[in-house]
Amino acid sequence: MAVAVALGALGAHALKTRLAPDMLALWHTAATYHAWHGLALLGVGILQLQMPQRAGLGRVALLFVAGIALFSGSLYAMALGGGRAWGYVTPFGGFAFIAGWLLLAYTVARAPRPLTPTLSHFVGEREERERGR
Repeated sequence: MAVAVALGALGAHALKTRLAPDMLALWHTAATYHAWHGLALLGVGILQLQMPQRAGLGRVALLFVAGIALFSGSLYAMALGGGRAWGYVTPFGGFAFIAGWLLLAYTVARAPRPLTPTLSHFVGEREERERGR
């Protein structure tokens, strides 16, 4: 997330007068997708704490990282003058993002319920402990 924020700020301030408007728009798109998927990685990490047995979550994280590198990275490169050839890489990053979101939905949908213990779960544990004494 820190990298996404730093690159977004770089585009908004230092590059604002140095890049053509269409290249600045590319930079903005890259930083936006970078930031949103950085937040998504944080969410996946939290889910991994709740559902450590779900191997699909690790794959989701890898897909999101690949999406950031390929999608946002190629847009950053194009904006900085790396050439339009980087545009051939961008769809692969978009595919990684989409695949990550679909796998996340599938993985969470197949998880046993509830994801987090309910209050009744804790009350039941306490009652069982008291009976065991």
